[in-house]
Amino acid sequence: MQIYLPIADLPVNMFLILGMGLAVGFISGMFGIGGGFLMTPLLIFVGISPAVAVASVASHIAASSCSGAINYWRRRTIDISLALMLLIGGFTGTAGGVWLFSKLRALDQLDLVIGLSYVTLLSVVGGLMIHESVRAILRARKGQPAVPRRPGSHAWFHGLPYKMRFKRSKIYVSVIPVLVIGFIIGFIGAIMGIGGGFLLVPMLIYLLRVPTSTVIGTSMVLTLVTMASATVLHAATNHLVDAVLALILMVGGVVGAQFGARTGQKMSGERLRLMLGALVFAVGLRFAYELVVQPDALYSIRLVSGGP
Repeated sequence: MQIYLPIADLPVNMFLILGMGLAVGFISGMFGIGGGFLMTPLLIFVGISPAVAVASVASHIAASSCSGAINYWRRRTIDISLALMLLIGGFTGTAGGVWLFSKLRALDQLDLVIGLSYVTLLSVVGGLMIHESVRAILRARKGQPAVPRRPGSHAWFHGLPYKMRFKRSKIYVSVIPVLVIGFIIGFIGAIMGIGGGFLLVPMLIYLLRVPTSTVIGTSMVLTLVTMASATVLHAATNHLVDAVLALILMVGGVVGAQFGARTGQKMSGERLRLMLGALVFAVGLRFAYELVVQPDALYSIRLVSGGP
């Protein structure tokens, strides 16, 4: 069944888009991530322009994250105080990311920047997650404690001032690295159309040593608010949010996230991180292939405003 997307300006199969939303929503709920790192490339691969894909996917991420966050809220696995600190940095990062998005689009460099960003970020992060997860699984099989760092050890940022106690996560750290992490996630999310959960989850686990059970729910809260903000800002400043596309993706995302959250509760943290790392790395490789392969059309024609 074909349906026309007004902002993307092309017809697509509605059931294909709905199925993509359902699948990515399932992954989002299972891993506690927004799923944009997968949804945005999928939309680009089916012919939707990167600018429209990034702006429209933000609403899908917000919807699927809302569904998953409600599930984890009921289980009381969300650290509210930690989420609030992350959101302060996330709001600032989102606003800065939307501003840079507009500037790059005006310079006609947005598509290239998005492509290179995906290849670099996903390949590096995916590779590191696979490496660490395999080591953790091997340590567990040998009967050794699978911890990201030796007990009692501290990184340099643990000595920063303005410390705060996060009771739900049972950590006592400076709010400065928490705000910086939130800023990074919001900024990247606005530029690349990703919730940033695949970055936020390992950052909180390995840098701040937040328990995995708390990280997933807290990650979804940050993803929900930052992506909802990005949707509003993109719609108001760039006018690139395709409401029809967003609605279809949201329907699939909300349903899929519920099933994904239930599945994720039944799997160990190490195996979840290994599967997520493999998925992130595979998407990065696929994007790299798209950048280097010769396109079907070597030249394109578009209208430029301001001509005679």
